[in-house]
Amino acid sequence: MTEEDTINSGEQDAFLPPERLSYRLKRVLLGQPLVSERLSTERIGRPTALAVLSSDVMSSSAYATEQILIVLVLAVGTGAYSLVVPITVGILFVLVTVTLSYLQVIKAFPKAGGAYMVTRDTFGKNVAQIASAALLIDYTLTVAVSVAAGVDAMTSAIPALLPYTVYFSVFFVVLIAYGNLRGIREAGKTFAIPTFVFIFSMAVLIVVGIVKWLTGGLGFANQHLPDSYKFASPGHGILVGASLFVMAQAFANGGTALTGTEAISNGVSIFKITHKSRKGMLSGLEGQSKNARTTLVAMSIVLGTMFFGVSFLSAVVHPIPQQSGIPTVVSQIASTVYGNGFLGKGLYIFLQIATTAILILAANTSFSGFPLLASFAAEDSFLPRQLMRRGHRLVFSNGILVLTTMSIILLVATRARVTSLIALYAIGVFTGFTMAGAGMVKHHLVNKEKNWRIRVVINGTSCVLSFFVDLMFIVTKFTEGAWVVVVLMPLMVIGFIMLHRQYESEEKILEENAPALCESPILRRHVVIVLVERLDLATARAIQFARTLTPDDLRAVHFVLDPQAAMNLENGWKRLGLSRLPLDVMECGDRRLGRAVAELVADLASDQETEVSILLPRRVYVGALRRLLHDRTAERISALVSQMPHASATIIPFQLEKKNPRIHMPSPGRQSRRAAEAAAELESFEVKDVTGTVMIGSLTYRTRTRIAGRVLSVRVQPRAGIASLECIVADQSGKITLVFQGRRSVPGIQPGTRLVAEGMVGKRGNQLLIMNPTYELRSTHELDNVITPS
Repeated sequence: MTEEDTINSGEQDAFLPPERLSYRLKRVLLGQPLVSERLSTERIGRPTALAVLSSDVMSSSAYATEQILIVLVLAVGTGAYSLVVPITVGILFVLVTVTLSYLQVIKAFPKAGGAYMVTRDTFGKNVAQIASAALLIDYTLTVAVSVAAGVDAMTSAIPALLPYTVYFSVFFVVLIAYGNLRGIREAGKTFAIPTFVFIFSMAVLIVVGIVKWLTGGLGFANQHLPDSYKFASPGHGILVGASLFVMAQAFANGGTALTGTEAISNGVSIFKITHKSRKGMLSGLEGQSKNARTTLVAMSIVLGTMFFGVSFLSAVVHPIPQQSGIPTVVSQIASTVYGNGFLGKGLYIFLQIATTAILILAANTSFSGFPLLASFAAEDSFLPRQLMRRGHRLVFSNGILVLTTMSIILLVATRARVTSLIALYAIGVFTGFTMAGAGMVKHHLVNKEKNWRIRVVINGTSCVLSFFVDLMFIVTKFTEGAWVVVVLMPLMVIGFIMLHRQYESEEKILEENAPALCESPILRRHVVIVLVERLDLATARAIQFARTLTPDDLRAVHFVLDPQAAMNLENGWKRLGLSRLPLDVMECGDRRLGRAVAELVADLASDQETEVSILLPRRVYVGALRRLLHDRTAERISALVSQMPHASATIIPFQLEKKNPRIHMPSPGRQSRRAAEAAAELESFEVKDVTGTVMIGSLTYRTRTRIAGRVLSVRVQPRAGIASLECIVADQSGKITLVFQGRRSVPGIQPGTRLVAEGMVGKRGNQLLIMNPTYELRSTHELDNVITPS
């Protein structure tokens, strides 16, 4: 085999420019990048999903009862303790209807998206933006409320930390964002244990509290805390003097316990795709849907038990909400239930640590749901399309960063006070519940599946109840801050729709007559103009590129802005004689360089037979300060020329470094280091050692071979072209082209596909290829074990 026949990826990559410092730092902080086909391995099972997607709704049991008591204590005093359990039962009834409704949502729309997808497919994309705006607001508030409540629990145990509440809140938001940027599986591993520890600690508290109550050993909480809310005088009757407005306000406050219930329906796609059933193994969307519904039921049962348990113990222990937020109601209950003994103190501290952890990590639910929901809206062109791109570790990094930024702004603006944030909370999520229920009712009425009437009742009940709870929030919390959400949500919806129309308008303009333009006859002449500012390497590179275009007329043009500089350029040009290319020095009296270039182009293209290309050398400087010291003239000229018919502008960048890689060949030491880096990058492309296959890098001309690899690219032929499909397949040693003659497409062969191919190695120019190979497709999990070249 000759040297030209061998494809050595490591040597080729050794001549690539080094990775930027920012990327190398990203690899250190986040780990190796994950290739797209690893997405399936990033899915999680039910226990981990329960922790990742339910930490928010679980944590609400730590503060929902307290929010009910704050309203009732101020209205009816000690009568609050006789009303807290009935209100909790009412909220749990709403939880049951919402859970049943979302079970239907997951079954009917297993591709994830929850309320957004339901509304989009039943009422249309524009109406779906109501659900989108509502849930995006709710996810942002969830992060702020959860972290603020978690820091409150921490300062309840350690009051000395109270002055640093905002700093701790911001730190925890950044920490959770970092965990999620490392990937779904990494986040699951990090956040699963605290969730289950919290559930266990709450179970111990409720069981011990009920046992002590049954045996008569449970007393009252400390009634003489200095920062307590002032008790009102209780009235008479069933509601002990509470008005319907007060009851609605308390119900709305307690309704925060349901925030996060929708997260599982939004995150169906992160569940593992298999599920064992009595009939065998389910797979694909069916398996994910089944896993998601099972997890939703488990989440609702655990939430309902903890919420009711805390409310019941509150009715017995009589904790008093504090204006500062510390000690929390759960903290007071735990202190009363466990007592002051050594074991009791240990259990109390254990609960406070678990509560702090779950409240802070509850924000993780939003870090899972917000990016997913934003990606769905971006895919429909209602949000910036950057939000639909997966990042370094196959998560929607831009969505995570946006959520982090907005949450920190909220925490700083409200000084991380839960009472300031709670007024804005839950309107979004109950709007989502309402939209999902209404959408499912329409879905059942249209499709009329088996038992559709029962399903209409379930979803309809959830819709109506959620709508009334939403109204309660708006009415009772309007002056306390809910007006912000009421005003912001319609503005967001209008903004989403306007952005969508802008995207549609741009697409229509770009696609209109595109095929006809590609097929239209080319103009008779092609003139290429290289704009010359000064004689240097950047100009030389632009001229070199211009010569490869083989135009009918190639010109170097300098517009005179500084007569002395123009004279120096003329003298240098005469002396060096670059490519024997003449230099046109043109007047620019008013120093409007862009206008002068446009007039030159207009003059050349005025015969309607000439295509004009302007090449603009651009010197690219390393470092923000160096870039700041130079102007962006090339971009401005390019933007102006691109508006003209039969004219185009191309910027030719030239990277300015101390030792330019285009001039100085890399040293052997640097080549070996770069080759090692390239080999490390190729670890993501390694394939399983399939019996009877050879490494692609060892292939020779005119030998029959069998290879295993990953499809890097597929060449699509137009319908009018030759019927053939070409794809490049690679392993960690090299790559080769597979050619399927007479076929425009091959089912299953696409970028990222793993396959085994067999055939005769041929040659086209210096490129090895296999014509019409036999092949078999392999799934990703079959190729998880990798081989390393010896």
